[in-house]
Amino acid sequence: MQNEAPRLPPLDRLAVFDAAARHLSFTRAAAERFLTQSAVSRQVAALEEELGVPLFRRRHRALELTDDGRLLAEAVARAIGSVRDALATIRAPGRREVLALTTTPGLASLWLIPRLADFVARHPGVDVRIDASYPKRALAAEGFDLAIRYTTLESATGLPLFAEAILPVCSPKLLRPGGPALKTPADLARHTLLQMDSLPGKGPPLEWPSWFRAMGIGPITPAATLSFTNYDAAVAAAVAGQGVALGRRPLVDALLARRALVAPIQGAKASAHGYTVLVEPAASRKPAVQALVNWLLAQAHGG
Repeated sequence: MQNEAPRLPPLDRLAVFDAAARHLSFTRAAAERFLTQSAVSRQVAALEEELGVPLFRRRHRALELTDDGRLLAEAVARAIGSVRDALATIRAPGRREVLALTTTPGLASLWLIPRLADFVARHPGVDVRIDASYPKRALAAEGFDLAIRYTTLESATGLPLFAEAILPVCSPKLLRPGGPALKTPADLARHTLLQMDSLPGKGPPLEWPSWFRAMGIGPITPAATLSFTNYDAAVAAAVAGQGVALGRRPLVDALLARRALVAPIQGAKASAHGYTVLVEPAASRKPAVQALVNWLLAQAHGG
């Protein structure tokens, strides 16, 4: 009599373990799976009980995979990737191809989306799904073909898209005669400064003190500040005439070109940050993905 194959744990339980193994965090795994942190913890504990071995070492505010956990995590990731590859192979030939791209909200709304109609017109039958969020997605595990990442240029990986330069921007409304002057950095003390909240996991904040230091001047106390969780919201407030924002070029270039924004204080400062394109290795074989990458690079270089 042949030995029976080991019974598989519930697939939902394996999917929860996969998320926890990738993030090394029950909290982030819970957010990905739309569960509570305690539910993820119970699912992992049930899997460990079924297998009879620990899969994680619980450290203070941290998780580590055990050797058994690492073995299972690699197997589950391969299995999920194989299923995705099979689905892509058997998908009906006449079905529209959908490419999934993840990037930051600011780049999506200010740079990518205004240009995207050009790509769609050039590639009929290919749709693009955009995830605009700050957390770095696991491309293969979360079903993304590529990412445009905001990163320090010194440690950047992937294909360089563009570097950024930073300068104060505002609506032309703020420069009307009779209003407070806005020609030098010192004049910012008479204006409302628009900035991003510096929240954990919410991406890079717009830091006025850093810009002041880069300009070689001391800190300035503004008339008021308005804070936002997304960069595109801070830019929208600047367009509406609510204050002065730090403009990240080239994200604000289109707004400057049509004078929805102006740069009253000359002297853009180069940033240590920029954007790169990362392609999921298996997705790089898709002609549509390569076409999107080439289009992004051409757009970044004026094509």
